Amino acid sequence: MQKFTVRTVVAIGIGAALFFLLARFASIPVFANTYISFQYAVLGFFAALFGPIAGLLIGLIGHTLTDLSWGFGLWWSWIIVSTLVGFGFGFILRKVKVAEGEFDNGKVVAKFCIWTAVIHLVGWGVIAPVLDILIYAEPSDKVFVQGLIAGVSNAVTTAIIGSLLLFIYSKTRPKTGSLKKDEAAE
Repeated sequence: MQKFTVRTVVAIGIGAALFFLLARFASIPVFANTYISFQYAVLGFFAALFGPIAGLLIGLIGHTLTDLSWGFGLWWSWIIVSTLVGFGFGFILRKVKVAEGEFDNGKVVAKFCIWTAVIHLVGWGVIAPVLDILIYAEPSDKVFVQGLIAGVSNAVTTAIIGSLLLFIYSKTRPKTGSLKKDEAAE
C-alpha cells in the first residue's frame, strides 16, 4: 500500500481540480446528460501514480464538485461510480511502477486498457443504472442506454488519453536499475 503523504494529498487536490475542470468544461454531450468525458483519463493517471485511495478521493471530490457546479444537485449514483472507478484504477495499477519508468511494456499498457474498460463497463453499464433505478426511480431503458454510452466512451478516452499520459510520464522517469556506477570515473 502506498504511503499517504503530503505529496499524495496535493495530488488528490490537483487531480480533483483537473477532474472537475475537464468534466465541466471539456465534455462533449451525446445523450440525455451523458457526455464523452476526458476526466477519467486524468483519474487513471493519478490513481496509477498515487494508488487506489487517492483515485477514490479524486473521483469522489471531482464528481461532487462537478455536480454542484451544474446546479441540479448531487447525483449520488454517478458520484459513487466515479469513486469506485478511481479506486479500481489505482487497484489494478498498484504494482506497476509508473514513476520508475515502467509503463512502456505492451503487456502493461494492454492490461491498463482492458481492466479500465472492464471497470468502466461494470461501473457505468451496471452499477450506475441500478443505483439510478433504486435511488431516483429513473426509467430503466433510459439509464441503461446512458450507462452503456458512458461506459464505452469513458473506456475509449481512458484507454487512449490515459495510456498516452502514463506512457509519456514513464518516459520522463529513469527505469529502476538503469543508473549504473561509472567505473571509468573512479
